[in-house]
Amino acid sequence: MSEFKYRQFQGELILWAVRWYCKYGISYRDLEEMLQERGVEVDHTTLYRWVQNYAPELEKRTLWYQNRLSFSWKVDETYVKVKGQWKYLFRAIDKHGDTIDFLLTSRRDSKAAKRFLAKALRRSKRYVPLRINSDKNPAYGLALAEPKREGKAPDYVKLRQVKYLNNRLESDHGKLKRLIKPTLGFQSMRTAAATIKGFEVMRMFKKGQFDGWVRSVGGGTEVSFINRLFGIHA
Repeated sequence: MSEFKYRQFQGELILWAVRWYCKYGISYRDLEEMLQERGVEVDHTTLYRWVQNYAPELEKRTLWYQNRLSFSWKVDETYVKVKGQWKYLFRAIDKHGDTIDFLLTSRRDSKAAKRFLAKALRRSKRYVPLRINSDKNPAYGLALAEPKREGKAPDYVKLRQVKYLNNRLESDHGKLKRLIKPTLGFQSMRTAAATIKGFEVMRMFKKGQFDGWVRSVGGGTEVSFINRLFGIHA
C-alpha cells in the first residue's frame, strides 16, 4: 500500500513540504504561506501532521544508507525545551562531523547516557569505535562501564573526557538548534522526538552523508533520492 494512500495531496508535495520544514528552520505558518504563493492551499495544522508522520518515516528509511564507519566518536548533550521544561538531546558525531546517532531524553543521568550509547552502538553494529570523547559529565563513564560488564560493548572502547575535544560537536549543536528555534518549544516529547528526527536527517543531507547514494540512486538530486525512498519514481 502506498504511504500516501487516502491523502488529499500527492506524495511529492507532502515530501517537499516535510523536507523544506526540516531543512530550513521555518515555522509552519511560513511554510503555509510559501505553499499558498505556489497555488497550493494547505493549512499549517496539516503541515504539522505531515511532519509528525513522515519525518520519523524518513529517518527510518535512511538508516540503511547511513555510513557509520568511524572509530572515533564525540558525544555530548544539548538542551531542548518541551512544554516549558528543558529536556536533553544526546548526540554523537564522528571526527569529520558526520552524525552517528541521537536520542531525546527527559533526564541527563547515567541511565539516559547508557540508553543513548547502547542505541548508538547497536546501530553501528560492526563499526564499534575505538574512542569515545566526551566532556567531564560522569554519566558517560558509568554508562559505558555497565555495557562492558554485560558484554554489550568491547573492553577496548576507551572513554576520553576532555572538553575541548568536543568543540566540533558544540558547533554542530548550534546549527541544529537554529532549526529548532522557530518551533518556539515543543508541546510533548513525542512531538519533539518526531520533529527532531526530521531535522537530524536533513542535517545529514546538508553534511553530505548521503551524497554517494544521491548520485547513484537518486539521479543526482536530494529530491529524487527521498522520493525513491518512498516509492515515488519520476
